[in-house]
Amino acid sequence: MSPKPDHLKDFQPELPTMQYATNDGVDIAYERDGPPDAETVAFVEGIGYGRWMWLWQQEGLVDEYQTVVWDNRGTGDSDEPDGPYTMSQMAGDLEAVLDDAGIGRAHIVGASMGGMIAQQYALEYDRAQSLTLMCTSPGGPEAKPVPEETQQRMFDVPEGLGERELRRYKMRPALSDAFIDAHEDLIERIVDWRIDSDASDRALEWQGAAVQAFDASDRLGEITQPCLVIHGTADEVVPYENGELLARGLPNADFVTVHGGPHLLFIEEHERVTTQIREFVDGV
Repeated sequence: MSPKPDHLKDFQPELPTMQYATNDGVDIAYERDGPPDAETVAFVEGIGYGRWMWLWQQEGLVDEYQTVVWDNRGTGDSDEPDGPYTMSQMAGDLEAVLDDAGIGRAHIVGASMGGMIAQQYALEYDRAQSLTLMCTSPGGPEAKPVPEETQQRMFDVPEGLGERELRRYKMRPALSDAFIDAHEDLIERIVDWRIDSDASDRALEWQGAAVQAFDASDRLGEITQPCLVIHGTADEVVPYENGELLARGLPNADFVTVHGGPHLLFIEEHERVTTQIREFVDGV
């Protein structure tokens, strides 16, 4: 995959004012930006990641759409209640955010664990106008697990690594080597964001428990909203076959293959992904 333009390294987002919604006593931090009368696109991040991971898509859509980004429980500026967590709890957090913001309908965009939360949300609540599901899985017996090599890299970390080296080491399977080598400044900035907002070790385990237990495979037919499924063929975290499985099970889904795309394709291929989201949402 070819390296991306140098303007990525100079990316300096201007963040809107943070607000809080409450779900069963848990405060959930969120930001809302864009034209107040426009349709809403709400983003749901992956395991352990803070809302920074959607900066590129938010920046690309905020002039046309109202955008909402938020921190999952245990992450960033949201509360860290005792776990383990469930996908239903985190879907309830999203419902609390949209309710607090006074949003009746929203296009939901989720990646990795965020895509699972989005599926659960569509099954339990009625505000989802459409779903965009990236690098994610429906779970269940047919889902292909995280490759053993990736699991080892994420959880069996060599001793003696500093905080920055630790995050770079864990993130390596999620991006292509070419991208990492070409964007060292951006990677360092991402490391800064992760140090500032990553889930703690225990919250990461609690979120992981929700991922392990998630299985929407026998209920995908109930998700009748228009869906866009995007998956990269070089995803070393959530194998590509899971995207195919998800798209086959959803009754109203378009499937986009990103050839050579890694797990964090919404960063590495951010312009393409943002364009696909915009075109899909425009057509709903």
